[in-house]
Amino acid sequence: MISSQDVPMGDGRVVRAYASGPAGDGPVVVWHHGSPQTGVLLAPLLDAAAGRGIRLVSFARPGYGGSTRRAGRTVAAVAGDVSRVADAFGVGRYAVMGASGGGPHALGCAAADHERVTAAVSLAGLAPFTDEFDWFGGMVGHGGLLAATKGAEARFRHADSAEFDENSFTDADRSALAGEWAALGTDAQLAGDDVEGHVDDDLAFVTPWGFDISAVTAPTLVVQGGQDRVVPPAHATWLTEHLPRATLWRRPPDGHVSVLRAVGEALDWLPR
Repeated sequence: MISSQDVPMGDGRVVRAYASGPAGDGPVVVWHHGSPQTGVLLAPLLDAAAGRGIRLVSFARPGYGGSTRRAGRTVAAVAGDVSRVADAFGVGRYAVMGASGGGPHALGCAAADHERVTAAVSLAGLAPFTDEFDWFGGMVGHGGLLAATKGAEARFRHADSAEFDENSFTDADRSALAGEWAALGTDAQLAGDDVEGHVDDDLAFVTPWGFDISAVTAPTLVVQGGQDRVVPPAHATWLTEHLPRATLWRRPPDGHVSVLRAVGEALDWLPR
């Protein structure tokens, strides 16, 4: 059973949120979707969680999937929204898990709410924008992020003519999208019209995140595909070196999507 509701944020905005199963005493994981996605709970996530007795909560970040836009939002700003979503679904403590563009936002929640967040997982997630390594190195189709470094107007102009570069995905990614993760591709297409959400994500990624990585004191799992052409492995290396309690799982054959096949194992890693 999936429930959904538009949760008031107290500032005139609403966030559309989803939860699996009834409230109970079992573990809860808050899922942070990639860029772009609608925030709905996808079948592979639901299957992996249900088999482990885990309740999932998800939400559409501002500007996506029915959630009110919040122009100028930082990565850290999502933490307050998640806290209200958790309250709305009767959730106390929870772990956070995010993929791709959801990875930074999962870390932002862990940094902000030490009392409630028990652990964090970032799958194929970006590192903060820095000159400590070649941040764009190895990225295919990074035009949106590059445009974002020049400001909102440049990023919106890019959106007017941007086309997805098929070389961003490996054969392993295409296999996952044709198979068990087909729902992700369908959902990304549905989210394609949510231009403001995607633009605001990219702007947040290349500007100060609003928190320091060292503030993430919960156990953190970083999962990285060795062939990822969207968020290359150097991002995972940097994160692992700077997160206080990080564990790195490298998956050499995987790309950006196929690495999601590790979701079940990542759920098993979470402390109970």
